[in-house]
Amino acid sequence: MLSNALLLALREIRRNLLRSCLTVLGIVIGVAAVITMVTLGNGATRAVADQISSLGSNLLIVRPGQRLGPGRDSAGAPLFKLADADAIRTQVAGVRAVAPAVGQAVTLVAGNGNWSSTVSGSTNDYFTVANWRLADGRLFGDDELAAGKAVCVIGNTVRRQLFGTRNPVGDSLRIKGFACEIVGLLAAKGQGAMGMDQDDVVLMPLTTVQRRLTGKTDVTTILVSLRGSASSAQVMRSIATLLRERRHLAENEDDNFNVMDTRQIAETLSGTIRTMTGLLGAVAAVSLLVGGIGIMNIMLVSVTERTREIGIRLAIGALEREVLWQFLIEAVVLSGFGGLIGIALSLLACASLAQPMQVPFLFSPSINVVAFGFATAIGIVFGYFPARRAARLDPIEALRHE
Repeated sequence: MLSNALLLALREIRRNLLRSCLTVLGIVIGVAAVITMVTLGNGATRAVADQISSLGSNLLIVRPGQRLGPGRDSAGAPLFKLADADAIRTQVAGVRAVAPAVGQAVTLVAGNGNWSSTVSGSTNDYFTVANWRLADGRLFGDDELAAGKAVCVIGNTVRRQLFGTRNPVGDSLRIKGFACEIVGLLAAKGQGAMGMDQDDVVLMPLTTVQRRLTGKTDVTTILVSLRGSASSAQVMRSIATLLRERRHLAENEDDNFNVMDTRQIAETLSGTIRTMTGLLGAVAAVSLLVGGIGIMNIMLVSVTERTREIGIRLAIGALEREVLWQFLIEAVVLSGFGGLIGIALSLLACASLAQPMQVPFLFSPSINVVAFGFATAIGIVFGYFPARRAARLDPIEALRHE
């Protein structure tokens, strides 16, 4: 019975091919939209997690003020000293490496080219805590760090803008009023969190930046890398207690610094993206309901057009359930075809959009199965009423229908 009903459904769909294609268009758009939104959203979540992890492994960021990022209230908050970083390194358990850092926006000059970038001053621990690897050259020597010599390690973007494709190690940059020897080239990291270019950077010894650029001994940021077994919450509490003591804060005074775990940033951003993905997926799913209404509408028209055919089938002995199955299967076949086409379109759309959006294409079998199942369910739900109406036609009245 089911195979016969399926053959009748396919024959009817083929007979009205254009109308059938227009009918399933809503299902196609709905399935494609849902899968595309969720797949790209998952890719964006993975990209954010990868970008945050590229900043450093088990990394804590200590900054003056009570908040991090744009609008942080660091005005009036005292900056750190190198001794604060040394105290964290020696007195806080679970710390793997500590890198004090200070930054300065500058214009770099090499030959006839110039490029606006940021110079960051720190120690060799900075390469450890920030997950930097060298593509060529070397780190800073102990004598260079102590004496504040004019040496630097540059990022891939700076190399590309000023030196093109050639190896810049051994050449020099002019930064303000002094020349700086390039001793190393950083391996490329790519785009970071918030869309920043992590490779647009120049690293120099901390003392060099303090003496030649900022003119101060202050430290604006302390980066702390944790051991694998260390509890980030415990280390954050220990750092906060130590800094409160060193900054002479009374018990009733708020912290004038902030300790942020990069994993918290990743979790917050990932949670936000997942919420937006869910909302966009829900909005896209509405088009599936619209497609279901279109299927029900066209099936009602089909029942009206084929009333006499239904009457003949019932008159020669067809059972009501056979007529019911005939129209119900036709609705399910339409929605199933729409689901399959929607899946194919979504895969094409995801593959085309992933690279321009700079997110990985993460194929998820589960969302494809769920979307196809939902499309089929739409066909059953919205196809049942027209099918039941066809099955309950009075054969005599149906035969009189013109």
